[in-house]
Amino acid sequence: MEIRLTTPLTTEQTKTLKAGDSVLITGVIYTARDAAHKRLVEAAQRGEKLPLEIKDAIIYYAGPTPAKPGRAIGAVGPTTSYRMDAYAPTLMDMGLTGMIGKGKRSPEVVESMKKNGAVYFGAIGGAGALLSQQVQKAELIAYEDLGAEAIRKLTVVDFPAVVVIDCEGNNLYELGKAEYLKTQE
Repeated sequence: MEIRLTTPLTTEQTKTLKAGDSVLITGVIYTARDAAHKRLVEAAQRGEKLPLEIKDAIIYYAGPTPAKPGRAIGAVGPTTSYRMDAYAPTLMDMGLTGMIGKGKRSPEVVESMKKNGAVYFGAIGGAGALLSQQVQKAELIAYEDLGAEAIRKLTVVDFPAVVVIDCEGNNLYELGKAEYLKTQE
């Protein structure tokens, strides 16, 4: 069974999610990669207003390709998440509740997720063209000079993801491996 989520993603919602849950996200999510994360954190440290509302937001670690005619966006597949690990705890302390990417997260990020009630979703790498079909609207909102890595506000409908790490720190990568090893005994 897939769980339907509508943004903003509150901590009340994140507390109901468990590692391994399949979700369909509808609403606004933001794309940002490491260069944009660095700028966001530096701006926050200077006390500047951020170009997006971080509280209860979901950031998708993606750098979309240009849109083809008649489409809102080009391919929008996930990028490797660990490159954002230096910045994610600061953003979670500011209220970020969801991150979408691929790959493992550092112990510091997982601890921050537990502290702040945030979750980490996985999206399917290599399926960027398919994922783009769930994007109804894409708007560049900050750091245009970063090109594909600029921050974009995406309006999505039924964007598919899996809870990889829940707000209790349960990690699907570890749970899945343990389940597999049990079947091999």
